[in-house]
Amino acid sequence: MTVHTEGGTQTVTHTLAGVRFFEIGKLYHFSCEHLPDLMVGDQVIVETARGRQLGQVMNLLPPDGDDPEREYKPILRTATPTDLMSQQLWQAREIEALITCREKAATLDGFGSAKFVAAQYNYDGSLLTFLFNAEEKLNTGKLRSTLQRSFKAKVDLRQIGPRDVAKIIGGMGACGIPRCCSTFLTDFSPISIKMAKAQGISLNPSEITGMCGRLRCCLIYEFEQYVEARKHLPKRNKRIGTPHGEGKVIDVHPLQDAVTVYVEDKRHLVTREEIIPLEEWEALKAKAAAGCSKHEGGACDCGTPRPPREPKPAVVQQPAVKTDESPTEAQGQKQPDTQEQQSKRSKGRRRRGGRSRRGRRTRGKDKNTPKDKPNTNE
Repeated sequence: MTVHTEGGTQTVTHTLAGVRFFEIGKLYHFSCEHLPDLMVGDQVIVETARGRQLGQVMNLLPPDGDDPEREYKPILRTATPTDLMSQQLWQAREIEALITCREKAATLDGFGSAKFVAAQYNYDGSLLTFLFNAEEKLNTGKLRSTLQRSFKAKVDLRQIGPRDVAKIIGGMGACGIPRCCSTFLTDFSPISIKMAKAQGISLNPSEITGMCGRLRCCLIYEFEQYVEARKHLPKRNKRIGTPHGEGKVIDVHPLQDAVTVYVEDKRHLVTREEIIPLEEWEALKAKAAAGCSKHEGGACDCGTPRPPREPKPAVVQQPAVKTDESPTEAQGQKQPDTQEQQSKRSKGRRRRGGRSRRGRRTRGKDKNTPKDKPNTNE
């Protein structure tokens, strides 16, 4: 891919192209590996979820290193002069199509609260999209079928929010210059009332809401700087020390890196370098006066003298009494048998067991032998 610079012409390998379909809109990335001569500013034809669209190449990027397996749709082709002329002709018919849509919606029930903002043709007139705004979600099936009979193109109805409406309509903002959303904002960031409080802005609705009825987009521009600056400054109603004496903070100025302090019925502007954290200083002073709690168990470098240790009472050891009995016998416990005693005891059990078995056998024989027959000769 050839890129022309002030120093000359150089070849750069790019595989992704950022394409924009509207003057102030999001960038969508497409693969351009098959178009080596593609340059920034060229008009191209791409396939999107809403059909084929004509867009402008805004930047060229190298392959995505974070997600190399991600697949991108390819650019179909570069736009021809015929495509550009066709787009201008269809754009000239958008106002007429919008008027027709409003007339058809007025004849149907359920579209009294709907506000139709714009009609958009694609470059070849095959798709016609109507943009409208409403407080609640509407069923557009009946209106779509009615409009389909009036236009040859495929009709699509899309509901948008109030910020998108303000972006399409344009106009001047409350600050006196063109609205941010219609000049350079390509995406809307979430805005909260917390951002207005952090910047010390009055919560009056007329001062924090824009022409769209939502919180102004500019509230987020300096929010991070205010949050970072407030981290190093004391909060309101906090007691601090200053060169003018001890006082109370009544206002904080993050961008000036200073606070307003009330000291003896007077107000003084004190910078961050001149602030003495009084509460922290008093806490450290009280801790130093209380002494250190670590010196009792070991070395201490705080300078606090150690309390004198109480002497431990001397332990008098009584002489052991010698007796003929072993310690176990003296306590009345049975002394364990030795191995020789255990072997003699087991032999004695076996002898007694053998005698008892022989005795049972002899007694059994006596019972089984027949009795002596009487002598008949006597």
